[in-house]
Amino acid sequence: MKIADIKSELSSTTYPGRGIIVGKSEDGKKAVAAYWTMGRSAGSRNRVFVEDGDGIRTQAFDPSLIAGDPSLIIYAAVRVLGKKTIVTNGDQTDTIYEGLEKGLTFEQSLRSRKYEHDAPNYTPRISSLLNFENGYDYSLSILKSDCGKGDNTLRFTYTYDNPQNGEGHYIHTYMGDGNPLPSFEGEPVKVKISGSIDDFTNQIWTSLNEDNKVSLFVRFIDIESGKWETRILNKNK
Repeated sequence: MKIADIKSELSSTTYPGRGIIVGKSEDGKKAVAAYWTMGRSAGSRNRVFVEDGDGIRTQAFDPSLIAGDPSLIIYAAVRVLGKKTIVTNGDQTDTIYEGLEKGLTFEQSLRSRKYEHDAPNYTPRISSLLNFENGYDYSLSILKSDCGKGDNTLRFTYTYDNPQNGEGHYIHTYMGDGNPLPSFEGEPVKVKISGSIDDFTNQIWTSLNEDNKVSLFVRFIDIESGKWETRILNKNK
């Protein structure tokens, strides 16, 4: 599989939607996770990331502008359970957390969920799990509709047992702009991870479409000690 340049990959479309990148730093010492939100409507753009304990959650920038189902835009995006870090694009973060607490696997925890109920887009639920139980490995998941059919969930889980230095995998909700929005297709894209946490954060933020980007979270986790650094960027200030 060819390894893609993050800046080229992200700037290739104006609307990849919400995205997750998970991987390993160039020096092999840090696990890397990134998650961002984008929006076309005023409601989707009306949010920010805020720290919440060990993780983050989305929050309305202007509470008076909340419309429709708030669970689709207001949720815990990142939670930490022991030696596991969960990063997702929706309230399935809590589903995974609770499932892991009960002894279920990442994949089993998501069996109770499906794509988002925002017809006609049926936005995919994308999720990731960074596991530090024995070294470091990670998994990515996508739950999506069957070509826009509202009665069938397609479930894909990708597990990376031996992450490589300076490499990661990128999954996102949409192939590009459209009406309805076309769901992500294919396997997660292998991407190059380079530089410090600030370099990596800047690479992503400056590559996302200026009009549509909303918020970005990046975390580098020391694989040996478990200590982390976090960066949060919000367009709304």
